[in-house]
Parts: sequence; C-alpha cells; structure tokens
Amino acid sequence: MGDAQPVVRHKVPEAHWPTADEAARSLLFSPVRLGPVTARTRTWVPAMVPWRATEDGFVTKNVLDWYGRFADGAPGVLVVEATGIRDVPSGPLLRVGHDRFVPGLRELAATVRARSSSRTLLFLQILDFVAIRRRPEKAKFFARFLEITARHRDAVRERFGAAVAADDASLRTQLASCDDDALRAILTAREFRDYAFGQREEVNDLHLPHIRELPRVLPALFADAAVRAQQAGFDGVELHFAHAYTMASFLSRTNVRDDGYGGSPAARLRLPLEVFAAVRARVGADFCVGVRFLGDEVITDGSHLEDAVGHGAAFARAGFDYLSISKGGKFDDAKQPHVGEAAYPYTGPSGHECMPTVRSDARGPFGRNVPLAAAIRAAVRKAGCTTPVISSGGICDFAQAEAILRDGHADLVAAARQSLADPDWWEKMRLGRGAEVRRCMFTNYCEGLDQRHKEVTCQLWDRDFETPDAGTVPRSVDGKRRLLPPPWQR
Repeated sequence: MGDAQPVVRHKVPEAHWPTADEAARSLLFSPVRLGPVTARTRTWVPAMVPWRATEDGFVTKNVLDWYGRFADGAPGVLVVEATGIRDVPSGPLLRVGHDRFVPGLRELAATVRARSSSRTLLFLQILDFVAIRRRPEKAKFFARFLEITARHRDAVRERFGAAVAADDASLRTQLASCDDDALRAILTAREFRDYAFGQREEVNDLHLPHIRELPRVLPALFADAAVRAQQAGFDGVELHFAHAYTMASFLSRTNVRDDGYGGSPAARLRLPLEVFAAVRARVGADFCVGVRFLGDEVITDGSHLEDAVGHGAAFARAGFDYLSISKGGKFDDAKQPHVGEAAYPYTGPSGHECMPTVRSDARGPFGRNVPLAAAIRAAVRKAGCTTPVISSGGICDFAQAEAILRDGHADLVAAARQSLADPDWWEKMRLGRGAEVRRCMFTNYCEGLDQRHKEVTCQLWDRDFETPDAGTVPRSVDGKRRLLPPPWQR
C-alpha cells in the first residue's frame, strides 16, 4: 500500500472544453461495440446508489426522475444502481429477486429510453451480498451473541479466578466488564471483530450451510435476475464482482475455501465464471453481459493488480461483453462504526482509494485509477481479445477523457461524481458548450450522504431553489435539499 503521503488540498484542474467540431472528431463521441449492442458514444455513467427505492425494493417516482435526469445528458451508457438478486429485505435499494419487480423496472427502462431519445444504453447492475449486522451494545453482545466455549471459561478462570467462571451467566457478566485490551486476549480475532464492528459473514464461513451452498445457489439467482432485466427492457446487465460484495470476496486472495472454490487463482475464478455461464445461457447472445471488478483491493493479504490482469483475461476469454474496472471499497479495513451502526466499506484506506477526494494525498483524485484499467486492457489484448475496458475515477474534463482513449488506456470512460454534479456535461461537451459544465469539487459530500443512507445529492445544486423548477422539484425528507439537479437552460 506504500508509504503515507502528505495530505494536500488539490484544485480541480483547469478544463479544456472542445468546440462542437472538435467533439465531432473526437474518440469520446465515437461509437463502440459492446458485444451485441453499440454505444453511440464512449461516455459512461457508472452505478450509484441514490437511496430512492421503497423499503421493499420497488421503483418509485423519485427513482424514475433520478435516472431520467441522467438520461437527459444522453451518455453512451447508464448503469442502474446495485440491485439485489435475492427476494430478501434490504432497505431502500432496488431489487430484482422476484417477478413482481419487473413492472417497475420496465417503467424505468422506458423512462430512460424516452428521456435520452433512445441514445443511451441502459444496464442493470446486479449483485449478491452476505449478512452484516450493526455494531451491538457491549452488554448485549456478551449477553446474547457470543457463543461461550471451554476456551472462554479457561481464559476467564485463569485471569479472574474460578468463581467468576462458575457458570455462563457469571462469565458473560465478567466479559462485559472487561476493557478492550483484556477482550483481545480472551476472544479470538473474529469474535473481537464481531464485538467491536458487528457480525459480518464471509465466504470462508463453510460452517454455515447457506455460505457453503453459495456456489450451488448463486448461478441460478444471477441468471434469473438477468432474465428479469431482459424482460424489463434493459439492454444488458452488469455483474457486480467488485467492492465488499459476495462475488468480489470469491475473487479475492482472502478467499481460502477448501471446497474447490477458493485457495488458488483458478479456484477463486471458478464461481464467477460459472455465474457468467449461467447468465449467458439464459439471456442468449443478443443481450449484453458485462462485469465490474477490482483492479486492486488495496487491503492487506488481498488481491492486487497482478491478480486483476488474470481476472480480466479470464473474463474476456469467457465472453464477457465489457470489463469495468474499480478499486478498493472493502470491509476489511473499514473504520469502526458507532454502536447501532453497520460498518461502511468506504471509510478505510481501500474506501478512500475507491473514491479519493481533493484531500486524499499528493497524487490527488484525478485519473489515479487509469493505470489499473490500462494494465488490464493490455493483458486482455495480449490474450487475443478485443473486449472493451472501462476506466473511471476522478475523470472530469474533455482533454483528460480524450487522452485516456487516445493513449489506449481504456475504450470508454466513466464518471460518477462529475455526472452527479452535472448530468448534462456529456451533452454540453458534444455541442461545444463545455464552458457551461458544472464541475465536481471531489469533496465527497455525496458519499457522506450515502454513508448515512440519505438520498444522495450534490452540494453544487441541492440548495438551489432559484430555478424555474423550484416549485415542483422533489425535496429530501427534511425538505432542505432538492433531489434533482436543475434543468439545463439551453
């Protein structure tokens, strides 16, 4: 992970905006094939979770308005937020784990098609996740959640005397009174983590039947979800194999399963490839199937770029229609949550690499992940494949994006935070009106809202109520923030 670098406050680089003629001749606004479909431009809005679905995972009007607003800017591709493939409660996140979700998703696809005048391809990002619980109160953890073993009895007896360990109730009371230094000596590392951070399942937990069965269950769940996206009118699905979720954990070097699905590079790739094969078999060759995965986990003992180039080549050979590259965003190094809150995977070093800010370090946030995509793309080409590779991370002006494409570092460029700041920025550049772009400041104001599970907005526009739509624009629950960027006055 390298030596710590001095923290500095970067300024957003001065932008070069193209004339309409320059844009017409650019790579950025040229078409590119993504398997069975063609993106009209190489511009990409990656998945962002806006916290606008119902508690039951259904599409709402706010969801339609949110994606419709991005469609106004006519990006080549728009990826809908991480959407759960299981029919289980998961809060205000979209779900696709049952046929009852298809009508709402169909309305979403139709909205994007209409608002973009059919210029934007729409993909649904689909994912699985295993259980994570909130950090418990100390007394509650030791009273209810810790499974007492002979090892605990022996440790407490040795440290505090036999009387204290006479029965489980006395032992639990004693443990609840211990400070953290004593608990680190008495508990296993996993038990201490469950106490200090909240319980979190791992793909290595083969003692849990539902974790052991993941390789048997997940291919069909992903395939069913992809079919529903296809029925809803989406142009493709993006299999979410990145960050803190189940499939990323199978790809990780931290996966040491001994059942043929972990412990070696080939075994760690086995389930991801089986999931893809199941999806492709169900949706056919005329439906786009891409993947989002990590170029570097940025965690101790995790996977790094040398692993990612192998993953990319394997995915390309298997027939994925595109490879979208991200970085970090893991639970392994997340900051300790407050009692009653769950760990958030973007609070530690790996999370800061996933969404770096202008205060990150001496390198700054601008294009710092491009080398990962470039290396993976080179490996894919060396493997004899032409699979398109998408790069993202701190991309916020035309010259920067054009250089990434021109230098062969990627085939498409994705911008999440800049697109949130100004969903019309792609169209403004294409028309030679780049000077009107509202530029992201990369402070992660939006990420702070996401961390608190509040509707995601941008500090550059969420308090602007002097616009023509001010009387009708939806507002946040507290009424203080507008939920949509102002319309572009052309």
